[in-house]
Amino acid sequence: MPSPRLALLFALLPMLMNTADARKKGFIYEESEVPAYTLPDPLAADDGSAVTTASQWKESRRAEILNHFEQSVYGRRPGKPEALEFTVTSEDENALGGLARRKQLSVLFEGGGRPFAVHVLLYIPNSANGPAPVFIGYNFNGNHSIHADPGIDLSKSWMRKNDNGNANHRATESARGAGSSRWPVETILKRGYAVATAYYGDVEPDHANGWKDGIRSYYETDAQGHALKRENWSAITAWSWALSRIVDYFETDSDIDAERVALLGHSRLGKTSLWAGATDERFAIIISNNSGCGGAALSRRSFGETVKQINTSFPHWFNSSFKAFNGNEGALPVDQHELIALLAPRPVYVASAVEDEWADPNGEFLSAKAASPVYELFGKKGVGVDMQPPIDSPVGDFIGYHVRSGGHAVTDFDWAQYLDFADRHLK
Repeated sequence: MPSPRLALLFALLPMLMNTADARKKGFIYEESEVPAYTLPDPLAADDGSAVTTASQWKESRRAEILNHFEQSVYGRRPGKPEALEFTVTSEDENALGGLARRKQLSVLFEGGGRPFAVHVLLYIPNSANGPAPVFIGYNFNGNHSIHADPGIDLSKSWMRKNDNGNANHRATESARGAGSSRWPVETILKRGYAVATAYYGDVEPDHANGWKDGIRSYYETDAQGHALKRENWSAITAWSWALSRIVDYFETDSDIDAERVALLGHSRLGKTSLWAGATDERFAIIISNNSGCGGAALSRRSFGETVKQINTSFPHWFNSSFKAFNGNEGALPVDQHELIALLAPRPVYVASAVEDEWADPNGEFLSAKAASPVYELFGKKGVGVDMQPPIDSPVGDFIGYHVRSGGHAVTDFDWAQYLDFADRHLK
């Protein structure tokens, strides 16, 4: 019989072969090829002085890092609109066989003389005694895609892909529940959490010219009243800004505990969730699922997807300044561990997948680890380990981390960790 080590190798061999076949040529996939790099120190102020207390972080250093991300990566964002309205369009007290109350509502903006709305699907557990904590996250293909519930309104917005039941970039009835594998709605509700979601394409369609039909064509000044051109912010900033407007709604709904909001994002929406959490401290927990380059992964490692590649493939995701660092990540004034640090002392969870090499799983771990000293200023423990943990073995306290089996997705294993993490920090 082969040794246990050989048996494990044989078991992993098909996965490794499939991963190798999926690798894009011309990119780094081996740790030995990662260039030498030095990370910016989140606890060294711009003037070189050391940040040694939580008050120093809150009063000055945090603002410096946030400004660098605004200037060099994501861009600025407008403030809360004065003309902001919430309209509940439908309500069912006995949705999902009586498990939940289903609300559908519109967050209405008035900007540039044109009406604009983001449509939100909200399930509230009927078992809740008082305002419920809530998991919120964008979906990729419309609210109707997260569950086969026939009462969910079918989205009328432009869709990025002509699959998952979409045709000609529009949703069809066959799209209902197409993304349900990523949304274990009943499981979340039975754990005592409400579930809220919105289609990110309501805010800005996900393509290079999506700004023309999105929120970036509506507002001309930022939160301080300064001129705000399209290139001054980005699609990610637009998407994150709209998440804050949904929290504005939560603050008006007595069924929701607006102080216990857990924000989840996957892939590009994981990048969005991290930036939303950095720019709005009302999010009590922030979860990054396979967010990769421009999200949780360190840019300076140039492992898998690079800054140049992401700016080439998705020129609208980041602000125009970020393109100056194509192939020159070492010149960035920040790196992504400092994005995670901006969330301190709130709990944050970073999740990777072993087959998702494009998102640099180890780079995501190293980023979470490098953010831990900021959490320690507040007396909070970070990931608590020096090396990336074994597969399917979660670690961490106020910074949670795991690398799981499988590829680029949101799985039941991921959700099990997020729910346990939320139980620990929100209940």
